[in-house]
Amino acid sequence: MNRPVHQAFVHRVRVRYAEIDGQGVVFNAHWMTYFDDSCTRFMESLELGPDFWIKQFDVMLVRAVLEWQGPAHFDEWISVTVEPTRLGTKSFDLRYTARIDERSCCTATITYCAVKPGDNTSVEIPVVVREQLEERMP
Repeated sequence: MNRPVHQAFVHRVRVRYAEIDGQGVVFNAHWMTYFDDSCTRFMESLELGPDFWIKQFDVMLVRAVLEWQGPAHFDEWISVTVEPTRLGTKSFDLRYTARIDERSCCTATITYCAVKPGDNTSVEIPVVVREQLEERMP
């Protein structure tokens, strides 16, 4: 069976002055904020609607591994590519690659657990989400 070919999802973030540390580069904790925002926009791109994500399905971060490759400075535009790389029964991994032009700045692999909204109990990834993630795996 041939899977549809999806173009990689990319979210752009502009570095704000408040995100810069004393060394003049993005403070390390802000990379997680950039990746979280990129995750939100990636999920929106699956076209399941905000009511689905808020009322029927949610995720919680289980594990995050970040690797810093180079600086990002005030007012630069960072392009964050988001790709699913692993799909389990109740959890999945997204890989984030942050670049400024062709220069790599930071990468991360974040594991998310599917949870029931409201009580945060672990649940299986809904079929519609699984299908969307599978279609976008490299």
